[in-house]
Amino acid sequence: MFERMREDIRTVFDKDPAARTVWEVLCCYPGVHAIWLHRAAHFLWQHKLFFLGRLVSHLNRWLTGVEVHPGARIGRRLFIDHGMGVVIGETTEIGDDVLMYQGVVLGGTRLEKTKRHPTIGNNVVIGAGATTLGPITVGDNALVGAGSVVIKPVPAGATIVGVPGRMAGPKHSDRPEADLEHGKLPDPVLRTLSELLGRQSRLEERVQELEGALSHTPPPALPVYERSLPPARESDIRQALREVIDPEVGVNVVDLGLIREIALNGRGVEVRMALTQPECPLAGYLVEQVRRKVRSATGGEPVEVVLVDQVWSWNDATPHLIWGDGI
Repeated sequence: MFERMREDIRTVFDKDPAARTVWEVLCCYPGVHAIWLHRAAHFLWQHKLFFLGRLVSHLNRWLTGVEVHPGARIGRRLFIDHGMGVVIGETTEIGDDVLMYQGVVLGGTRLEKTKRHPTIGNNVVIGAGATTLGPITVGDNALVGAGSVVIKPVPAGATIVGVPGRMAGPKHSDRPEADLEHGKLPDPVLRTLSELLGRQSRLEERVQELEGALSHTPPPALPVYERSLPPARESDIRQALREVIDPEVGVNVVDLGLIREIALNGRGVEVRMALTQPECPLAGYLVEQVRRKVRSATGGEPVEVVLVDQVWSWNDATPHLIWGDGI
């Protein structure tokens, strides 16, 4: 027990530059007090002493401003900075090395006595005022921005911002100082608008070229008796698909690594595409946009878009997205 308490104190010094002395941490950090009282409440809850567990939990809330249900499972080295207003529900599961700021809510969305609260992975940062609802999973090394409302599963290493929460890019887990930057986050909406404005400019230039042209010779039809496309033609198609933006991320489908294969299937062009998440609400929109772009790039060839059952991650994206300044 005392070793765990020493570990909690070391965690404060690791994650809060304002901490100065051990006595200050022992006496003036409600987040640490909340974790220690929760361990007592959770012990009583596990031994079927439900009323006593809730009583200790209620005392914990009164003393620290942090409400943690005694049934919640919390890993090692959790640090709740400031603490006031934090709510952690009964079936919540929290991994190791999680950093959580004031006002965070890990809430439920069901009335049934089942798993109804989030599961938080290891080394996750949840910014001030963020709300995570329902039995969803927030993957390891994820970063949830301040004030975000998360209602969908979060992939490992992703950065989530907005209401409702959307992926804005991967977390820079290789830079320890970035963990405290839970309010300095990219804006996926602004990035999407910038992409659209750039696309509009290119379309205007293209329209001017077409208006000045006296004739137009359609490109030759693609041969359908081969499986593979000529490299030059595949490059043209991929260049055209860079104008298809995934609205949830604000990045085109080629740089995201969603386009897995472009080939011929005997009837025309076949594009095999993955999605950023299995239940993507914009799947139909993306499929239609990809189909239109490929038809335009191939001079009207029949196009079939096939969604493949492959798990997407940020490792599939082009390197400049992962390590560039834009994310």
